Amino acid sequence: MLEDYPFLILGIGIAIVIGMIIFLKINAFLALITAAMAVSLLGPESADGINRIKRVAIAFGDSVSGIGIVIALAAIIGKCMMDSGAADRIVRTFLNALGEKNASLALMGSGFVLAVPVFFDTVFYLLIPLARSLYRSTKRNYLMYIMAIAAGGAITHTLVPPTPGPLSMADNLGVDLGKMIFVGVLVALPAAFAGILYAMFANRMMNIPMRDIAEHKDPDPLEEHELPSLAVSLSPIVLPVLMITANTLVNSMIASGTGPQSLLEKISPFTSVIGDANFALLVATAIALVILFRQRKLTLLKLGASVENALMSGGVIILITAGGGAFGKMLTVAQIGPAIQAKFGGAEGDATGLSFLFLGFGIAALLKIAQGSSTVAMITTSAMLATMNVNTEMLGFDPVYLATAIGAGSLIGSWMNDSGFWIFCKMSGLTEEEALKSWTPLLIVLGFTSLGTTVLLSIVWPMT
Repeated sequence: MLEDYPFLILGIGIAIVIGMIIFLKINAFLALITAAMAVSLLGPESADGINRIKRVAIAFGDSVSGIGIVIALAAIIGKCMMDSGAADRIVRTFLNALGEKNASLALMGSGFVLAVPVFFDTVFYLLIPLARSLYRSTKRNYLMYIMAIAAGGAITHTLVPPTPGPLSMADNLGVDLGKMIFVGVLVALPAAFAGILYAMFANRMMNIPMRDIAEHKDPDPLEEHELPSLAVSLSPIVLPVLMITANTLVNSMIASGTGPQSLLEKISPFTSVIGDANFALLVATAIALVILFRQRKLTLLKLGASVENALMSGGVIILITAGGGAFGKMLTVAQIGPAIQAKFGGAEGDATGLSFLFLGFGIAALLKIAQGSSTVAMITTSAMLATMNVNTEMLGFDPVYLATAIGAGSLIGSWMNDSGFWIFCKMSGLTEEEALKSWTPLLIVLGFTSLGTTVLLSIVWPMT
């Protein structure tokens, strides 16, 4: 029937994405752009007369304008923190503060912090030598150590910007970036601790020793004098968060009429500049580059080469993320939003809002299981639900909770089609069966804990 035609278009689009990624082994960018063009061709013509293919290119450009600079700068910050020893300093501080007895908490905390500016695979590469070193000294708890790293790194990877998935969700759903960071951390913390508890349980159930990894040599640890101070090491992470949050706080106080309004209105133009994510990350990038330059005494040529290497990895993420944004915009054109709203919009009030949380969680989980990438699942699901023009009035709570519900769903069902699964498996020296019994359930625990926290917060603190 005619009213079901948008769902046919949606099914075709999702089938193209999943089929090209899983069966044809084609890069996610090509899959998303192909799906966007297919959906655009099947959808109605644009009211302004723009042809069906050109509007895909315009949507792609609009998506890049929202997230491109931030992702590129985050990639540079992560590379600089790795090479300068700043990341190493953060990890050692956690270990020194908590002691060997609480090493799993230290590893989880390190992964939690570092996965905000650094991609998950890089964080795991950085921390796995520490887990192996700890096992050599304790002769026990190897599985708990590596699962602690995974718990901390995976949860912020899916909930806290400027990691690409959460960043794209905030952009698609119109969520303030400072609010996304704050609520993302709030939801991620209980999940990370739940992950630690499950890691302890799995460690008791499975006695997995550390094994040699022929293709990977643990790097030599840096000497203490080669590392920057803790304050310097944390500055590329803490400073942009403070800048973005300051803008969010000023804007929310003005909107709510609280605080000294005349002062807030005077500083608002200033905080809107420094609190812009592009500017905040640019400042953090400059700091990270200076740290790397001074710590390693690099030539300007070598510093430039390091930046280029970072941008190569960041460029791929930008293409995939913008491709997902274009796909979502074409779903909007195809009237998917009104069609979904007609199916799920019968209830009112909190029930409607909660149904959206479960819908976002479920769609993201299905996409994750089908094609393996949490980032693609987050981008596609948030773009899909954004077509419904969700807002606080419709949901009964702030759309940031819809974003965290989608992020929670994108953790569910990680198996052999997920690159994170293979990073965990091969870098740890585990067999595929051992990884399925440890990594996969761990992410399920993280996902459902995050959903539970999201639902609870949406009820007790809706931010309406």
